[in-house]
Amino acid sequence: MFDWFISLNSVSIDFDLSHQFFPRIIITLLVVLGGVIVLANFRSVMQAIRSGRYQFFVRNADFFRLLVTLVLIPAYFWSMDAIGGVLPNMGLGFLLASIPFVFLMSILYCHERTRRNVTIIVINAVVAPTFVWGVLYHLFLVSMP
Repeated sequence: MFDWFISLNSVSIDFDLSHQFFPRIIITLLVVLGGVIVLANFRSVMQAIRSGRYQFFVRNADFFRLLVTLVLIPAYFWSMDAIGGVLPNMGLGFLLASIPFVFLMSILYCHERTRRNVTIIVINAVVAPTFVWGVLYHLFLVSMP
């Protein structure tokens, strides 16, 4: 009668599929939030399309940053997997791919490249991924690529 309740209190881990846990959560959240955005703006976007004043990109859009971002993101995931394949089961794929990724994305979107800003970007690019890696991998024992 209460088998469903007992099953909520037991945990079984399929290690062949455990690495898909967080991506599934993120994808689900992105789909839900995308649906909320579409539903919230559907009427105004449809009116703009019908009237002929709808514009996907704003004037003077920065296509260079857009294209570089669209190249860096897949390169980040590829490099994370490649490094994780060379140094498996230590989470170093995440760490060693995240540092240059955070640095390059920050430099790309930094409008004033002063010595102070670049110093902050370098510190952030090293400290933030290292902190996240340390907390997830060592504190919570999360398996990372």
